[in-house]
Amino acid sequence: MEKNKGKLSIVATPIGNLEDMTYRAVRILKEADIIAAEDTRKAKILLNKYEIAPQKIYSHHIRNEHKTAGGIVDAVFSGSKVAVISEAGCPCVSDPGFLVIREALKQQIEPEFIPGVSSLTFAAMASGLPSERFTFYGFLPAKKGARHRLLGEISDSELTALIFESPVRVKRLVTEIIEFVGAECGLSLMREATKMHEEIIRGSAETVLKRIEDRNLKGEFVIAVSTKYKADY
Repeated sequence: MEKNKGKLSIVATPIGNLEDMTYRAVRILKEADIIAAEDTRKAKILLNKYEIAPQKIYSHHIRNEHKTAGGIVDAVFSGSKVAVISEAGCPCVSDPGFLVIREALKQQIEPEFIPGVSSLTFAAMASGLPSERFTFYGFLPAKKGARHRLLGEISDSELTALIFESPVRVKRLVTEIIEFVGAECGLSLMREATKMHEEIIRGSAETVLKRIEDRNLKGEFVIAVSTKYKADY
């Protein structure tokens, strides 16, 4: 890429508490001509808090990223400073971002990466389970057979597994963890991380299920599972 062309920045944003923005992330977004956002409505809440007013905000999400990735790279070649943000957390981590990065690299553009808070690192810290080494599974497959195969893989591993799950499926997943990983395995459910209703439920898988089975659960979840660490709290 020629020196006088634009810049592509991949920017992490808060997962809940807007005060978790880094100084660098705020500066990069203020300097951006264009912001490509997974959710433009939520992006505007963040941008308004930090008095950020880009020339344009594009919608760039999982359903259109195959089409928008090329346009983002074209804008960089045209001299624009473009920042890519996901709805929350880090682009590419179970969020859009990979396709535009791949397209940029194909065109000899080296993106600038601005790291920040992540529900993944939050979970590694807050789970109460060993986290010096862990495996990240993202959202497990919707198909039962594929999901059960991965749970069997987790059962055979010595590493803590981190999983994303939605509130409508979390009870099902905990039940399956008991079946395929074990009732006594260490389990932590973390929901609404950094938000007002942040909650962490720790214990054995069997104990955790008893604590949530009669509840109407809300918020996105990160689940940590350890077969080698028996929770005693």
